[in-house]
Amino acid sequence: MGDRLPEPHASSSPAVAASSEAEEIEVLDSEDVLPMAAEDFDPDNTGYISTEKFRSLLQRHGSELDPHKLEVLLALADSNSEGRICYQDFVNLMSNKRSNSFRQAILQGNRRLCSKALLEETGLSLSQRLIRHVAYETLPREIDRKWYYDSYTCCPPPWFMITITIVEVAFFLYNGVVLDRFVLQVTHPLYLKNTLLYHPQLRAQAWRYLTYIFMHAGIEHLGLNVVLQLLVGVPLEMVHGAARISFVYVAGVVAGSLAVSVADMTAPVVGSSGGVYALVSAHLANIVMNWSGMKCQFKLLRMAVALICMSFEFGRAVWLRFHPSAYPPCPHPSFMAHLGGVMVGITLGVIILRNYEQRLQDQTLWWIFLSIYVIFVLFAIFWNIFAYSLLDLKLPPPP
Repeated sequence: MGDRLPEPHASSSPAVAASSEAEEIEVLDSEDVLPMAAEDFDPDNTGYISTEKFRSLLQRHGSELDPHKLEVLLALADSNSEGRICYQDFVNLMSNKRSNSFRQAILQGNRRLCSKALLEETGLSLSQRLIRHVAYETLPREIDRKWYYDSYTCCPPPWFMITITIVEVAFFLYNGVVLDRFVLQVTHPLYLKNTLLYHPQLRAQAWRYLTYIFMHAGIEHLGLNVVLQLLVGVPLEMVHGAARISFVYVAGVVAGSLAVSVADMTAPVVGSSGGVYALVSAHLANIVMNWSGMKCQFKLLRMAVALICMSFEFGRAVWLRFHPSAYPPCPHPSFMAHLGGVMVGITLGVIILRNYEQRLQDQTLWWIFLSIYVIFVLFAIFWNIFAYSLLDLKLPPPP
């Protein structure tokens, strides 16, 4: 994702001012398209450019723009009934930036877009078809899909989800060799001695609230988590960027371990299910909330398959939790991390996925859910400090 936009010009038309309540859009590509001088288009320094000059420039230089971007720029001119456009917004647009006026074009000019849908375009290369597929998998509006298709450069690639997956697999293989067990590793007597997993007796070691994701109960646990986070996480990162997707993932991981420390106080926790469930539940909730706009194929069937897989994994975790432990009196790992991840996904995750490119700090719901999350984290920290001693809880011995 690029740098943030500067604030719009101080004086703006009523139509532009009306769009100021819409979220600012982040810069996707800061490379200038055309050299421009203010005196050529705004000789009186009024802060505006007439729609006639705007159209004239588009007609003369439209071939230098991607067709989908040109289409929306023309929609902006059509949607503005004032006969003028804020010059600063014009500069931003011609510099290949999506500004407030671009947002206005999406909101007001969308009915004027008459070209064929991105899905109907032919003669695309394999990489172009992949990018188009990702756009239809994750974005509910055609205008956003077109903009993403034209703007995506695979630089940087979706490195976060791929890196996390590789590290998780590497740790699992290492533990499999050390324990000489790959199925239900969690039943091995030495499993709990690993310094990465969360254990209630060692909750003061703060890194365990994060590093437990690199330990899995067995290949059946790792396999489903890896499949889900690659099939869902990688496309989401391609669209929304590593910063936003890693935030949802890590927030789900932390919420998962803290949920265990509050609701299942005697149990350890392993696996990346907190982060995976945060991403998947956010994606599924976003599809449901934008059902008519989402054009991914077989979406009902695929949602059913995803829910079945998640339910199977959750059922496996519940069964394992209450199965006789291989290292009494310490029980098997808890399943509460799954629920912590889901709660992050349907709150913070949904807000992030619904606001493609828009500034999260301008979203009221973002601050509400973020505040709830921070309050929960602080509550869990104090709970871990004081509740165990106040409740006189008998914990299993340290491994």
